[in-house]
Amino acid sequence: MWPLQHILAFYDALRSVSGSFAGCVAGTLGAFTLEASSPNASLREILLERVSAEPLNLVATLIFVCAILHTFCAPLFARLARRLEESHHLRWLESEESAAEGAEEPVSFVAVFMHYLGEIEAVFGLWAIPLMAAVTFNRGWADAKQFLEGIAHFDEAVFVVVVMAIASTQPMLYVGEKLLSMVASLGGNRPKAWWFSILVVGPLLGSLITEPAAMTICSLLLAQHFFRYRPSKRLAYATVALLFCNISIGGVLTNFAAPPVLMVIPSWGWDSSVMFWTFGVRAVAALVVGTLLYAALLRRDLAALQLRASDSEVSNPLYERAVPTGVVVGNLLFLAWTVTHSGSPRLLVVGLLFFLAFVDATRHFQRAVSLRAPLLVGFFLAGLVIHGSFQTWWIEPVLERVSDIPLFFTTLGLSAFNDNASITYLASLVPNSSEEVRYIVMSGAIAGGGLTIIANAPNPIGNSILSRFFDGGLSQFALLASALVPVLINVIFFLVLR
Repeated sequence: MWPLQHILAFYDALRSVSGSFAGCVAGTLGAFTLEASSPNASLREILLERVSAEPLNLVATLIFVCAILHTFCAPLFARLARRLEESHHLRWLESEESAAEGAEEPVSFVAVFMHYLGEIEAVFGLWAIPLMAAVTFNRGWADAKQFLEGIAHFDEAVFVVVVMAIASTQPMLYVGEKLLSMVASLGGNRPKAWWFSILVVGPLLGSLITEPAAMTICSLLLAQHFFRYRPSKRLAYATVALLFCNISIGGVLTNFAAPPVLMVIPSWGWDSSVMFWTFGVRAVAALVVGTLLYAALLRRDLAALQLRASDSEVSNPLYERAVPTGVVVGNLLFLAWTVTHSGSPRLLVVGLLFFLAFVDATRHFQRAVSLRAPLLVGFFLAGLVIHGSFQTWWIEPVLERVSDIPLFFTTLGLSAFNDNASITYLASLVPNSSEEVRYIVMSGAIAGGGLTIIANAPNPIGNSILSRFFDGGLSQFALLASALVPVLINVIFFLVLR
């Protein structure tokens, strides 16, 4: 993380080289005009001043709002895509061309286009196109390219792609399933026992193997041991909401596993001891209470799910074949390399290439590494970074001028619509902030990490794995409503009982 003086020096150099790009300030994530305002100016006056000085600030935020609204409408596009594909297929069957020998059905361009509009992972990348077009029109391509190459930081996106690819391999899932099955066995390995084990123990593993890795393993195990039995819609959304909320707080027992924490460690200097006693104890209590509360509220839905699962199906593990210890250790070493070098994309890519070679050499105990889902999630996060980089002009003064309790709920609300790691990073740039303010910002960011798919970096991973169990994909509205109860529990433990 660059010190503030280096950031300002880079800004001055950039202005001298490219005078037209005077509004672009590195270190506050690349927002355009961030000139000093009067200390007595109100928040409204500051925002109006910045929009007046650089209208592109407002344009970028309006495009970002459109992208957020698109994520809520994504299931509608997905359903429309399916209807168009079905209609296209019927017309093909009725046509004369279909009767010809070896005839191949043509692809419906409109249906495929609607399908991509319905992919939440593609939303922010798609809306980055009009955003960069606006920057290019206003500033020129040279300045837009300078932003993408020098100011927008994609380290987190690369890290998530690599750690997701490693965590989804057979040895990692085998170990994760064995650990979680120890808890599930206390309940006879029934779906309800797996549900509780995955939602309580799984997120806590995120403090050791990182939140993205924990999300990958928990989502795949939920698909195998829970969602395969077709839970009710209410139970399904409650499960995903709990997973997202618990992952968001389950990684704060250490200082190296949660993206919002990683962003502030260079500035705030918190070690794992501080994280555990300040945040970790509260996180454990909150996720246990939240899961138990939902288990009580949804006991009838869980009982109905138990009846649908036969005894022969319940005990089926995800991987029945044991994986040699050496192969497991090899995968764990590559995961350790990825975690240790999370801030160096080049080393991450090199590690991934060696890991793919290792998988090929041990393919009898591995399965082919699928990069489609990791790359989609990485594309999602990269798009979010681009859009988030242009929101500093209004986020920074909001974080500076709000008192403690309003600051908590402001941070929580902002995290729901902007990756919470970006919020904590911006807060870390505010000089001489008190420990109380730092605690409030971090607590609000992690407490709201399960409200939407875009609230926490690992959430898109869970969406990519579990969305197939929902008609038209996950609905942002339904997820938001289902997450209100566990988020309220988080507020109680992190704010009321602090």
